Amino acid sequence: MCYVFFAHDTDDRQQLGGKAAALQHLQARGLPVPDWFVLAPQACWDSMTPSQRDALAEGGDADNLERLVPSRAVEAALADALARLVAPTGDPVRVAVRSSALDEDGALHSFAGQLESVLNVPVEHVAAHVGRVWRSAFGSRVRAYRSERGLPPPSPPAVLIQRMVQADCAGVAFSADPATGQRGTAVVSAVVGFGTALVDGEVDADTYRVDRNGELVDLVVAPQAVTHRRGRDAGIQHVALAPEDSARAVLTVPQARAVADLARRSAAAFGRPQDIEWAYEGAALYLLQSRPITTLAALPDPDGTPRLWDNSNIAESYNGVTTPLTFSFAHKAYRSVYRTFCRLLGVRADVLEANADAFDAMIGLVRGRLYYNLASWYRVLALLPGFRFNRAFMEDMMGVRERLAPEDLRALLPPAAPTSRRARWRDLADLVRGTLRLVAAYRHLPRSIARFQQRLDHTLDLPDLALLRLDELAEHYRGLEAPLLRRWDAPIVNDFAAMIFFGLSKRLVERWTPAPGLHNALLSGVGGIVSAEPARQLRRLAETAQGDPALIDALTEGSEADLRKEWARRPDVAALVEAYLDRFSDRCLDELKLESPTLRDDPRGFYRSIAALASRLEEPPAPPQADSPVRADAEARLAQALRGHPLRRALARWTLHHARTRIAARENLRFERTRVFGTARRLFVEMGRRLSADAVLDQHDDVFYLDVEEVLGFADGTATTADLRGLVAVRRREFDGYRAAAAPPDRFTTRGAVHAYPIASPAEAGTPSDSETDLQGLGCGPGTARGRVRVVQDPHEAVLQGTEILVAERTDPGWIGLFASCAGLVVERGSLLSHAAIVARELGLPAVVGLPNATRRLADGDLVEIDGRTGTVRVIEPASASSYAPTGEVGDAVYV
Repeated sequence: MCYVFFAHDTDDRQQLGGKAAALQHLQARGLPVPDWFVLAPQACWDSMTPSQRDALAEGGDADNLERLVPSRAVEAALADALARLVAPTGDPVRVAVRSSALDEDGALHSFAGQLESVLNVPVEHVAAHVGRVWRSAFGSRVRAYRSERGLPPPSPPAVLIQRMVQADCAGVAFSADPATGQRGTAVVSAVVGFGTALVDGEVDADTYRVDRNGELVDLVVAPQAVTHRRGRDAGIQHVALAPEDSARAVLTVPQARAVADLARRSAAAFGRPQDIEWAYEGAALYLLQSRPITTLAALPDPDGTPRLWDNSNIAESYNGVTTPLTFSFAHKAYRSVYRTFCRLLGVRADVLEANADAFDAMIGLVRGRLYYNLASWYRVLALLPGFRFNRAFMEDMMGVRERLAPEDLRALLPPAAPTSRRARWRDLADLVRGTLRLVAAYRHLPRSIARFQQRLDHTLDLPDLALLRLDELAEHYRGLEAPLLRRWDAPIVNDFAAMIFFGLSKRLVERWTPAPGLHNALLSGVGGIVSAEPARQLRRLAETAQGDPALIDALTEGSEADLRKEWARRPDVAALVEAYLDRFSDRCLDELKLESPTLRDDPRGFYRSIAALASRLEEPPAPPQADSPVRADAEARLAQALRGHPLRRALARWTLHHARTRIAARENLRFERTRVFGTARRLFVEMGRRLSADAVLDQHDDVFYLDVEEVLGFADGTATTADLRGLVAVRRREFDGYRAAAAPPDRFTTRGAVHAYPIASPAEAGTPSDSETDLQGLGCGPGTARGRVRVVQDPHEAVLQGTEILVAERTDPGWIGLFASCAGLVVERGSLLSHAAIVARELGLPAVVGLPNATRRLADGDLVEIDGRTGTVRVIEPASASSYAPTGEVGDAVYV
């Protein structure tokens, strides 16, 4: 029976165990490992008596193995191996006797300090100490360690016998900093003599930090009173150090670099960061042991590329978990649209190419949710004329809750290269040229918008999709993508102009007039905003259905057959419903998520909305118009404040006019975007049906778990895999996990690889305390309102009584029906240019957006007063002090 294996005898990990297998791997790659051999686990089994084996099988531990020593056969094998180990010199040597259990020094479990190791063992005493190592593998400490980690019961370990290095200094080293996670910094700990003084905690070690360029970036010298040296018998002895030796650094800088390099070479050999033990004997550096650093898996590298993620405004369009198809569609749209915009403003082609990665990363999908990558946004914005001027306006448009400090912005943007005088003049020329192009684009914007809408109408005029093959559907999608996503010039120029004029008019009004909320009032009642039309048409439908119980019952609970009868009886209502669906069927909840069912797909909620509003409708208020009293009063106050300042008055009126015009166009063009997304949705749903019919997918909505190029590539032969069913299965499991887990915070920073490390969970927000009666957000709707709070998480299940204050985490255009059924609006997310803010101003609805944690700080039944001018929400009476309870049945939703 073969009990002994030297480094070149076998690569069987079962025989070598974890520690020796690691040394063999390192030695084969030329690293300086002292000579060694292994006593295989079978030697332990063959040294046991039958009763010892039975005791272990019954769960016994080291108490049953007190007299366990190597058998005669094992002792003979040991003697022969030891003779071979010392043969090269013939000098008396001592060895280290150490465990090498199969799962020791692994990537998940190190067993550090759990099993016995004996140093400086004379060769004649090796057999006795092998028995000690065997017994330690079955001790109570090891059993507890295994139990805590769900590992199987212990089995005999291999035993590593290695020539002992008589160290002048020794220690441990990490190829990456295990405390900070810096992969580019090696940490070396060094003590005088054997490393056992450090491992046993008797002395503190000198600590050297060496960067990836080999530079010593930090040194901490720790005075060492004692050192461990070779003892007379097995083990070590403690030796006092002289004061002058104690205070001296253990390693020279070149030695520290050499140890750091050794740790990195070990890491390169294993392909992962390593924790090594090392020793210097004279001028020779030895590697004694190497194991993975197991604490780095959840620790991002602080030196990694910083990315600041924020979903302040994008959550209005993409709330919650978003499927791969939607993300890939949106990702391509953002990249194409903003490259087009920069090119339109004269950004040079070489600059665009140099910043291609920024355009590619403007949005990201983190744990299944869409976020702005602000580093990329700021890089793109910095390419545009007047970056320093328009940065604050952009932040207002995006609704970011925290503006970046200058030093944080510098950290996100790439360092600016030194520029010559010629380069600075060229940049100035680019600025002037870009500004002139922007002015020219703005002058022609009305014509550009008209041409854009003509192009849109032509592109969206598709044949009956149900008659097309998969390849034809893919071709129609390509035909949709090319003229629209790559020529989205009018909407993006208008958005930029809206941002500029909104920010400029707000700044001027607030500087020249002290009245709070005056700017919001001046922007109300613009008229002609398509986003307000669904609320008006819904109210018209409700007025038409009012007083018709049979129709209301059919709309609430009726079958398709019941509705057909009612449409025949009430053709006036049927015509209005059909007209609404023709115009607004894509304006649904989460309308920019391709996986969202439209009102055509499932109109039941829309019908119930009509019925619910008709059942409680009284005399409806007239919708605000462009000459609304709110706006007229605000203009009178502005004129009064600017009396005697004709230039200021003219400038304020000019900027306000352009702000109103651009904001109205912005909302209307976003409705055109809704039409594009709706058409894309129909194309992909039909492609899903073809793939399902051909048994490529199990069901048609599996298509939402593929990305755009995977679907199109399946049709045109460019996909990297044809197993779409397998991809869907993997992604459904992944995204189901994202839905079940807590969402990441609204704003967070990642370092390095985004998906490699955990993201800190958002802090739990508390309920309002007795003293928390005044909450502050952004006022965006004129006037004040008082009412009981109704917190709405799911608009499908909401019933409002017309006098309540709607409180929501976020809204999208699909919530517009609820706006028509509440007295006021409070939203956690959003900006002064978000959809909720614009529509609230248009409807004359008092509203506050951007109020952090509103759905947690306010509760159903709280009596509150909101001020749409100042953005304050005052709690007058907590729900606990009243008998209020929300009414209505689940399903009686008022939404569009």
